[in-house]
Amino acid sequence: MSGAPKTAMVLAAGLGVRMRPITDTLPKPLVKVAGKALLDWGLDSLAAASVEKAVVNVHYLPDQIVAHVAARPVPEIVISDEREGLLDSAGGIVKALPALGGEPFFVLNADTFWIDGPEPNLRRLAAQWDSERMDILLLLSALENATGHSGGTDFLLAADGRLARAAGAPSGLIYAGAGILHPRIFAGVPVAKTSLNRYFDQAIAAGRLFGMPLSGSWITVGTPDAIQPAEAAVARALGRSE
Repeated sequence: MSGAPKTAMVLAAGLGVRMRPITDTLPKPLVKVAGKALLDWGLDSLAAASVEKAVVNVHYLPDQIVAHVAARPVPEIVISDEREGLLDSAGGIVKALPALGGEPFFVLNADTFWIDGPEPNLRRLAAQWDSERMDILLLLSALENATGHSGGTDFLLAADGRLARAAGAPSGLIYAGAGILHPRIFAGVPVAKTSLNRYFDQAIAAGRLFGMPLSGSWITVGTPDAIQPAEAAVARALGRSE
């Protein structure tokens, strides 16, 4: 793990519109599943992967998130404040680059998580990372390992690990909301509202977008009625791993 990322970006600034009415008064990253806030599922995974610093961006009900993460001993939390306007996934990262540093870093969505298989997925991801061949390495989930996913698939995984867009193909995999990015892909990019999808497509065109299937169970919680299935999936997965 000596070459593993020591920093991470956690995307936590979204409005959580589909999670209303819960998110009328609570930011989505603080919604609890199986007794733990969604944000903490991700931060705990980062801590287990020896990440030293996590940048968490905030916009909606930001003070609640700031207060929540202040109680965590590890990783060190740096807040990236987007109260003046949402910057989307890539824009939020670009704003946070000074805190993330010049080395590859993890990126996590704050509203999805997973229960690891025998080996933690972020450690597996770090072991597979190769800066010479890759600009982006994404964690992916098979449909049969996913709970709460209502859409199609995102990427097709080639034998050499490279990714192409799946356009919902049944043989495709779902982006699991986690990955490793090299900051060079944002060189010279101004802070502006931009999606990571632009950078995924650029990396595909350059043959530098790679993926790795996760080991274990992937869980996404988009609406209030998704909480109970998510908690059931956690119970099943933890029952299997004990």
